[in-house]
Amino acid sequence: MIASLVRPPDEGRGEDATAWLERVEELVEAGPVGHHTHWTAPDHARPLAGAETGALVLAEAAWLRAHGIAATCFCGGGWYSDASVSRACAELEYVDCTPRRHRPPRLEPGGAWVELREPALVATVAGNVLAIPTTHSLGELVRLSARPSPIPAAVVHGYFHDTDLLDGRRRRALRTGLTFLGRRRCARDLDELAAEVRERASTVSWDEIARGRAAEDPE
Repeated sequence: MIASLVRPPDEGRGEDATAWLERVEELVEAGPVGHHTHWTAPDHARPLAGAETGALVLAEAAWLRAHGIAATCFCGGGWYSDASVSRACAELEYVDCTPRRHRPPRLEPGGAWVELREPALVATVAGNVLAIPTTHSLGELVRLSARPSPIPAAVVHGYFHDTDLLDGRRRRALRTGLTFLGRRRCARDLDELAAEVRERASTVSWDEIARGRAAEDPE
């Protein structure tokens, strides 16, 4: 099952809110919809120093809900998160998909990210937030299809961008990776999976999973 994660349109940079809402309405009919934040600009996913990241998540979530978009999951742009973002996810009752099994590629030295191997409850001052880590990129899914060895993750949660569908080579890679995965694992609705794993997930602290240096961490 594919969940579509979106961000609000940046009208200050010329993005048309009406066209954006029409596209998202189509996604809502297709499956779960989540919230994806680009912290600085449409073409700048990670935050600048001093950014009020948690407040931005709450503000964007308010915009989405005001326009009838019931996002259930979240992923920070550039795989960025910090304690204030995790707290915002808890307040919004999001499932956080920002954690990774491994360090994100092309991350700058010292860049903040969150490491988690299996679904877990992350303790915050606003309550626990269920985190289901993103385990595989498009390239990693394709590489798995070339190996007969078992898939290491209990839950395989791959990601790709909509722009990948515009590139013939990446589109074929996506089809190959998903076809292989469908033969090895059962597709699950992300919302249903969250409800199931929440009951048996262990609890971890933010300090146990935080890696790198956050742009701002008010805790």
